[in-house]
Amino acid sequence: MNSSATNLVKVESGGSGVAAHVGLHALGALADTLDLGALLSSRVAARGERLPHHERGKVITQLALVLAGGGESCADIEHLRVQEELFGSVPSDTTVFRTMHEFDAPARAELNVALAQVREKVWKKLDTNKKLPVILDFDASLVDVSSELKENAGPTYKGGFGFHPLFVFADLTGETLAAKLRPGNAGANTVSDHVELFDAALAQLPKDVASGHHVGDDPTLATRWVIARADGAGCTKGFFDACRERNVTFFVSARSNAQIWSAIHATATRSRLWRPTLTQKGERNDTSSVCEMTAFMDLSNMPEGTRCIVRREPLHPGAQRSLFPSSNYRYWGFYTDAKGTPAQLDQRMRAHAHVESHIQRLKDSGLSAFPFSKFEANATWLMCVALAGDLVRWFQLLCLSGEWRNARPKALRWEIFHAPGRLIYSARSRIVRLLEGWPAAGQLLHAYQSIALLN
Repeated sequence: MNSSATNLVKVESGGSGVAAHVGLHALGALADTLDLGALLSSRVAARGERLPHHERGKVITQLALVLAGGGESCADIEHLRVQEELFGSVPSDTTVFRTMHEFDAPARAELNVALAQVREKVWKKLDTNKKLPVILDFDASLVDVSSELKENAGPTYKGGFGFHPLFVFADLTGETLAAKLRPGNAGANTVSDHVELFDAALAQLPKDVASGHHVGDDPTLATRWVIARADGAGCTKGFFDACRERNVTFFVSARSNAQIWSAIHATATRSRLWRPTLTQKGERNDTSSVCEMTAFMDLSNMPEGTRCIVRREPLHPGAQRSLFPSSNYRYWGFYTDAKGTPAQLDQRMRAHAHVESHIQRLKDSGLSAFPFSKFEANATWLMCVALAGDLVRWFQLLCLSGEWRNARPKALRWEIFHAPGRLIYSARSRIVRLLEGWPAAGQLLHAYQSIALLN
């Protein structure tokens, strides 16, 4: 009986012909196929008397590969530098550090123009059902930092210290359409931040989707239904007005107030008004119910056509009581100007919970590590984190199949991104042979085939 966890081997340095991080090469191959680095570089103005040795678009793209692979600092780029056969000439950590400090808000806006061009290419492949609405999910998250020397880091409402970034995600793909780094004490319901990201997110959508949804557009130009979903931070008159100005339907969580309390009290015992909810698969769910409160409230100060929908479910241990103090139910509500039955609208609003998964993916891929002391450099880092997240989502949706299309970062790294192989040369070609018996070898080969078909 052998109880050893390993075999006895002799370890030496100086090995060659080994290919590490083969899956990150596949991810980079997708980026090259989409012209990501070239398009980013085209939006960067040259600095100094000589052109840089590494184009900035390439530096940003290769940093995105590092973040996808679990990197948390500029120094982690060294793991690609030792694999020149796979990744070519890779910048040093000093070059990455310098690049992160070269961009300010206007420069990042230029990079976003290039990113929108890449995104349009991807959506031509992924956005195949034009009857489905395009949903923009707004949400913020707190990121604690360990140093008080980071510029604009501040105390958070949860007692921590760090930053309070705000995001807009595309529910169709899980992409980060827009992100803004904010101080830790930034207000949750700051209208100006929501509106700024609203326009930035719309600018990332393909032209045929965003047409009719920009400020000043003729509404008749809109051919696609666009929805904005937000939690209670978006429950402001400014955000509702912004949705109307952009011809966008809103779904926004309601805050507790006397009007809703009164409406819930008036309907609590009228069982005929409360109807069963729907699961995300569209099946009837009798364990919770939903009721429209519009007729029991005065919503004249809100956009015309606004409705208030409230959901209730039996209290369970640990459940938060909200909107109305009840010993029997947990109440939760939202405002919308969409058509449909209360159960259908509730079903759509509850899908806003997807943002929690999106944010967690980013936190697993660099969002939790703001490595610089300068705020603008950390804002550029956030842009790269979002880019890395988008690149991974494109890779999953375009190149992988089955459960891998929604796999978490940890699973992707263990099975795909850090897959090992042997590098050989044959007929003047580089060939990588994956380790025999590697669990996800078939999936990785499928990814390369899919990338080849994108050309």
